[in-house]
Amino acid sequence: MPQPLVGIAVALFGLVVGSFLNVCIHRLPKRESIVWPGSRCTQCDRPLAWFENLPLVSYAALRGRCRTCGTRISLRCPLVEAITMGVFLLHWYIWGLQPILLPRLLFACALIVLFAIDLEHQILPNVITVPGIIVGLLSSLFWPPGILASLAGVAVGGGILWLIAEVWLRLRGVEAMGFGDVKMLAMIGAFLGIKMVLLTFVLSSLLGGLIGMIVIASRRGSLATAVPFGTMLAVAAFIASVAGDQIVVWYLGRYL
Repeated sequence: MPQPLVGIAVALFGLVVGSFLNVCIHRLPKRESIVWPGSRCTQCDRPLAWFENLPLVSYAALRGRCRTCGTRISLRCPLVEAITMGVFLLHWYIWGLQPILLPRLLFACALIVLFAIDLEHQILPNVITVPGIIVGLLSSLFWPPGILASLAGVAVGGGILWLIAEVWLRLRGVEAMGFGDVKMLAMIGAFLGIKMVLLTFVLSSLLGGLIGMIVIASRRGSLATAVPFGTMLAVAAFIASVAGDQIVVWYLGRYL
């Protein structure tokens, strides 16, 4: 099949998956089924027709509002669809239609959902992180980083945050972070291995600190409450997944 047609197919598939991720983002925090019932307006509860479920197109055609009650549709919906499409195209560009593309896309989709849910609700659902650890370990039996690096990534990824939380709790009597962050970083280690989980931790800490400083400077919050750490982990893990090796090579060449 010609490459442009493959790219179009990948983009369309990414849009469809992005629409499904929106369902996950909306329903998982409420512990609702992501399969049944079908999509409906969150305000008037009217089931949506098929032409109201077309990714990006329906939002534009409806001008961002329910055609029955006029309630504004969250801008998150087209953003998640567009981002997912871009993520699918980027992964196809990097890995092509190789078997490793599937676990990497599953990993990226999990990061998108975790990012959005943590940003809005400050929770990281176990229904994503725990199965994610298992899927990451299983995929490492066949593809990089390999099972040993994956097991080490789970131990080190989860261990780092657990140790930080435990030390902070004993020294200050305050929970530094929830165990959702611990399980999320363990999931990242399962998919990416020990080297990339360490890079993810460093990048997320730097990114979180930078955004925290900006929030503090703008007098809109404190460093402790500025941004949920899971969102920073998601961004950092995505960077490590698609460009981690290049970042490590650049760093070692520049500073070592």
